[in-house]
Amino acid sequence: MILAKSLEMQRKAQLRIPGMTQLLSKRPDMFAPGVWPGYFSKAKGVEVWDLDGNRYIDMSIAGIGANVLGYADPDVDAAALKAIKNGNSCSLNCPEEIELADLLCAIHPWAEKVRFARTGGESMAIAVRIARAHTGKDKVAFCGYHGWHDWYLAANLGTENALGDHLLPGLNPTGVPKGLTGTSLPFRYNRIEELKTIVENNRNEIAAIVMEPIRNKQPLSGFFDEIRLIADDTGAVFIIDEISAGFRMNTGGAHLVLDIKPDMAVFSKALGNGYPIAAVIGKGNIMDAAQNTFISSTNWTERVGPTAAIAMIKKHQKVDAGKHLMDIGIKIQRGWRDCADKNGLVIDIGGIPPLSHFSFKGDNPMTMKAYFVQLMLDRGFLASTLFYAMNAHQDEHVVSYLRAVDEAFSEIFTAKQKGTLDTMLKGRPASQGFTRLT
Repeated sequence: MILAKSLEMQRKAQLRIPGMTQLLSKRPDMFAPGVWPGYFSKAKGVEVWDLDGNRYIDMSIAGIGANVLGYADPDVDAAALKAIKNGNSCSLNCPEEIELADLLCAIHPWAEKVRFARTGGESMAIAVRIARAHTGKDKVAFCGYHGWHDWYLAANLGTENALGDHLLPGLNPTGVPKGLTGTSLPFRYNRIEELKTIVENNRNEIAAIVMEPIRNKQPLSGFFDEIRLIADDTGAVFIIDEISAGFRMNTGGAHLVLDIKPDMAVFSKALGNGYPIAAVIGKGNIMDAAQNTFISSTNWTERVGPTAAIAMIKKHQKVDAGKHLMDIGIKIQRGWRDCADKNGLVIDIGGIPPLSHFSFKGDNPMTMKAYFVQLMLDRGFLASTLFYAMNAHQDEHVVSYLRAVDEAFSEIFTAKQKGTLDTMLKGRPASQGFTRLT
């Protein structure tokens, strides 16, 4: 496989772009530096072409979960192109944002009002700002990953590594004002006693309780009911972050499947099938607090984002994409387990089926990961230890992918037995977690 153009582009990026890319999860060292192509020239359905013309079936991260229907979906693209033809930006507002607001509230009948943005991180910052404005309080109790903004990274101020102990190591709060120390307080999923302790120690100061609805574990019986009671008792706004989980298990938020009763919910990623759009939905009296603070941005009023979201939601409903994504993810997780057992490898498997992941256990897991990526590239697959399902994934893709996984796991086991794992790499071992690219 020739990767000359792709690797040269990576070299140029290191000279011009701090961190090489705008998104940590797309950095080549997260996969297999030296062999991961890094850049694409074309993407359609589940197919990707790199700068050197190599074609792959993407069984990896699906645009980090943004392309829930598949790349360049014809229905979403047609709607976006029509919007562009009629003018994407104007001194007046686009009516599509009203249609999208109505659609989101129809899917989530508990919600009454909506604000739009264009990215997940900023939409979470909006939600937290609204909650603080509504309650007049400052502190946030949270569980899960919620982006890069100051309110979240403040959890790492004045601690050894609160977020590392909690979820993600290596999130450096350099540049976050030290005055925010103690304003964001983490608790773990299904650990209701940890939230109760936070509330006891900060009873009249909690503005919001922020959570992902689900990630790796199913909620314990009564867990979210207790959170609802705590929010009601303290006056905190209960915010569900659906940026990752939304539109995976159903058409709408995963909180509907899990019977969670939030005050606000936040969507992005899958909402536009790759076009930038984010939404904060909520109860009317809480959302009205947006008028008591300043939340405003020019590009939140462009037309393509809401137009793409309307088309995505309508198609998602029509084809019952949530069921398909769940079915595909279940087959992938089962296949990983069978291939590992067959080839004598030990792996941990987690995530809801449409957002699946596994990790190699034992010595040199990052070397095994890089070798797996390399072996799968040789077989024509973009693949890592993550699999994000797209509606464009079909059974034939799963069958051919798992056949390649079986072969790759066999080669990894053989290399481990011979002690030649390091020498088999064409590139370098993968980086682990949120570490710096040097």
